[in-house]
Amino acid sequence: MHEDIYFSGMKTIGLIGGLSWVSTLDYYKHLNMLVNERLGGDEAAKIQMVSVNFGEIKKRTLEDDWAGITTIIGQAAQTLEKGGSDCVLIGANTMHRIAPEVQAMVNIPVLHIAEATAAAIQAKGLHKILLLGTKYTMAMESYKDILKKQGIETIIPDASGIEMVNEAIYKEMGKGLFLPETKENFIRLIEKMSNQGAEGVILGCTEIPQLLQQKDLEIPLFDTAYLHAKAAVDFALKTT
Repeated sequence: MHEDIYFSGMKTIGLIGGLSWVSTLDYYKHLNMLVNERLGGDEAAKIQMVSVNFGEIKKRTLEDDWAGITTIIGQAAQTLEKGGSDCVLIGANTMHRIAPEVQAMVNIPVLHIAEATAAAIQAKGLHKILLLGTKYTMAMESYKDILKKQGIETIIPDASGIEMVNEAIYKEMGKGLFLPETKENFIRLIEKMSNQGAEGVILGCTEIPQLLQQKDLEIPLFDTAYLHAKAAVDFALKTT
């Protein structure tokens, strides 16, 4: 009788999704594909997910109510921990503003998206990086500090560039809209910043990789959702 062989030592990845649902689809895909690439056969990731209401998160973000957001995300993390997850992924760059507060609410590790991204940039030997994301992410000093610890200087666009990127994320990409003219605007912005010394680009909103792919530009792109998922798979499959 044939017996299936599976990896019994896999840890469970806890994913906080809905930030937005568009990028959560990518997280689920990346996690499962990466596990299967590593283990082969029919292997897939062990995932638990709590999906929050992006409408409420967006409203509180615009109101600068980070305490309220911390409560929502923190409770989601606690639910994952109680359900048996071994780590937590907050499925959005912007929400990592409250990652330390969420970590204080659980006893399992909250894997930080900027740490995963910094490791990939360092591996490429790059030292000056353009960060694109919501205006909150681009202004997040804690995100830049993580990169700085790895010898990476972070630059961001000017005010008009920040506004263009932020508007595209909240009014289009978060709703699953990826417009050709928006793609052209991003490419022009990246080329401009490349001329100012950017050696690579952090796609610091987990929806941007659905708008831009590496084939669109010569400068290296760093897909934060993919890198975050990879860090989680590395954690889940680590046997020591």
